[in-house]
Amino acid sequence: MKTPAAILVESRQPLIIDEVELPALGIGQALVEIKATRICGSQLGEIDAVKGPDKWLPHLLGHEGGGRVLEIGPGVKHVKVGDHVVLHWRPGAGLEGQPSPKYKWGAKTVNAGNITTFQRYAVVSENRMTPVPDDLSEDLCCLLADTLTTGFGVITRDAKIEIGESVVVIGAGGIGLGVILGAKLAGAYPIIACDLYHHKLEVAKRYGATHVINTRERPLTATVKEILNGASPDAVIDGTGRPPVLEEAFALTSAKGRCVIFGVMPSDLRLSINTLPLHFGKTLTGSEGGQSRPSQDIPRLIRMIRGGAFDPAGMISHRCKLEDINPAIAKMRAGEAIHTVIDL
Repeated sequence: MKTPAAILVESRQPLIIDEVELPALGIGQALVEIKATRICGSQLGEIDAVKGPDKWLPHLLGHEGGGRVLEIGPGVKHVKVGDHVVLHWRPGAGLEGQPSPKYKWGAKTVNAGNITTFQRYAVVSENRMTPVPDDLSEDLCCLLADTLTTGFGVITRDAKIEIGESVVVIGAGGIGLGVILGAKLAGAYPIIACDLYHHKLEVAKRYGATHVINTRERPLTATVKEILNGASPDAVIDGTGRPPVLEEAFALTSAKGRCVIFGVMPSDLRLSINTLPLHFGKTLTGSEGGQSRPSQDIPRLIRMIRGGAFDPAGMISHRCKLEDINPAIAKMRAGEAIHTVIDL
């Protein structure tokens, strides 16, 4: 069986769209028809090899979306044929699939991990799938896979926000919007969203930002202090991964506050801070997907959405087909897109 797929052949180069042949299912794996997937900022980082030289080339990409289970392999009990599932990169319930899938592309082998979604059909580990109601939209599946589960986890598990605490979010893109909405639901005040683009800040206001700062136009630290009447924020959350921004974010955080990083810093860069504040209560934390627990978090969030607690559908700004993925990636890099969903 073959599937169209976006293949990363060379780092920092456009993806190749072609057909690959699917492998047989191993232990703990399922064959899934991908209905929709989202282009995540971390996938751009993977294309750019921000974590270092990519030893798995060529390989497939994508780690969030919605789909339907077509077939299950040995040992799979958490999902069944016909299930509608959210596909997520954080491990959930069930088995970790073995062996790692390897697709065929002519005479070449194309590597893949426990989940890939930039393709019509995929072999996915059982623990990267959470069953959801049949009538849940594929858009919501894409947002539940990472934006909401990671964003809310950054607030509740990493930053441990309490009601009335002040929060600064640097970067109002995909995950940043989830963080902002999570801060609103957690009762934070004020919630200050910072970004380089006005259109992202306008969306941030719709999802909970009480104040916004365009950092092309106004200085971050001075403007935050002005909003807080000279005080420092209880939590500063960074999605840029850029050392100068992180250094300012850490310095801006209050003496007993939390500075949390969800943006990934390129492996060849370094951060320069004075660690003395760490000895007196300030913390600096790197977030791993907000420590999300998909099999627990996703049903809870669906219950909240259906109960009217929030509606994330307006977070999606762009759509494309698989064959248009490279122009869509370019729009993300240019700051035009917030969430781009690929309709498969």
